[in-house]
Amino acid sequence: MIDTLAYARQNQERFLEELREFLRIPSISTQPEREADIQAAAVWLRDRFLAAGFTRADVMPTGGHPVVYAEWMAAGPNAPTVLVYGHYDVQPPDPLDEWDSPPFEPTVKGDSLVARGASDDKGQLYIHVKAAEAFRHTAGAPPVNLKCLIEGEEESGSPSFAPFVRAHRDLLAADVALISDTHILAEHLPSIVYALRGLAYLEVTVTGPSYDLHSGIYGGAVNNPINELCRMISRLQAPDGHVLIPGFYDCVRDLSPEERQDSAKIPFDREAWLEEAGAATDWGEPDYTIVERASARPTLDVNGIWGGYIEPGAKTVLPSQAHAKISMRLVPDQDHKEISRLVADYLQSIAPPSVSVKIKVLHGGEGAIVDRESAAMRAAFKAYSETFGVDPVFVREGGSIPVVAMFQRELGIEAVLMGFGLPDDRLHSPNEKLHIPNFHRGIETVIRFLAAFGELG
Repeated sequence: MIDTLAYARQNQERFLEELREFLRIPSISTQPEREADIQAAAVWLRDRFLAAGFTRADVMPTGGHPVVYAEWMAAGPNAPTVLVYGHYDVQPPDPLDEWDSPPFEPTVKGDSLVARGASDDKGQLYIHVKAAEAFRHTAGAPPVNLKCLIEGEEESGSPSFAPFVRAHRDLLAADVALISDTHILAEHLPSIVYALRGLAYLEVTVTGPSYDLHSGIYGGAVNNPINELCRMISRLQAPDGHVLIPGFYDCVRDLSPEERQDSAKIPFDREAWLEEAGAATDWGEPDYTIVERASARPTLDVNGIWGGYIEPGAKTVLPSQAHAKISMRLVPDQDHKEISRLVADYLQSIAPPSVSVKIKVLHGGEGAIVDRESAAMRAAFKAYSETFGVDPVFVREGGSIPVVAMFQRELGIEAVLMGFGLPDDRLHSPNEKLHIPNFHRGIETVIRFLAAFGELG
């Protein structure tokens, strides 16, 4: 492995220049006019897999944008198989006038490479291509069997990805999934995400009268649906944020003492966090820290509310309808379909006969938690420690990465989330960046992970 690491260090400049070439392709999956660029990015990546030594690399069609599939099974049937996941599509760069340099002309600024997709996810997925290449030129092949599945629709909701995975279960069979689409805590402080939150998202419509009424004639005698919706929302949550829906917490695991100890190790500056959030003070369940509330506890939030007259001036209207969008961030073991049903049933049960309630489920996804003591997680811990010179911290992620739960469900495998971005990489925003030293450290970490997992797995 020493020679493999040396090869990676000797070729850092070339690896970075190849990444810049990749980033110049505006593979925006949400814009139909970028179809040719999506195809170009897929073909470019396929060719790089083949050049790195993979024995198979294909651009495979789906119901939408293609996936790139590559494999290198030279380690043999007794060696473990790692399935690498990433995505080659990127977010739109808007607003363009807030970029300091063109979003698809990668620009080096200090230790950062600034471009759309630099960290999310082209830079991070390309780490795995270069780690494999380093093994080819020094050891002949990686010490494990590799399969790579790179999608082109992650930034547009992955509508075709789950059907593709279900249709190709045999092709994608592996012992573990390896995903680099997260960040570490700081430049020199690595972390391993071991749990993700899921999501349930509803739209609620409360209807009172069949049409808007004059509030001077009907007010006080006909229930106002905006007023009623606000009363209903107020019964969803206690003042400290604890959700009041019956059954909501039935499947929520208590945080173990070990998990709470690990959470306490995460560097956290409350005042800096408040300044970043633009908030006067923190809020939430008092028995949990800010870090725990934002990553390891389920939540309920009203994301939007509307109805009646909202234009300039006055209009004394008693509206026919009121609407709200409500989301719940869910922790592992909470089923988003069951939570959506519980919320819908509860809202119906507390609505008075003077209004009717209609609920539409807009979106849902499962949370995920992985075994921190598995061979793959131990290999990841070892790889980060050796590369960064400090042990990684185990963390929960407050957001969602739906592919983790999907791989658990469809392929029966756990995932290791080995991210190399930084918290200030400005994902989805103007001036997205990748910290260049961590791009190179990422390649070395993956090399060490594959070597360690080849032994432990």
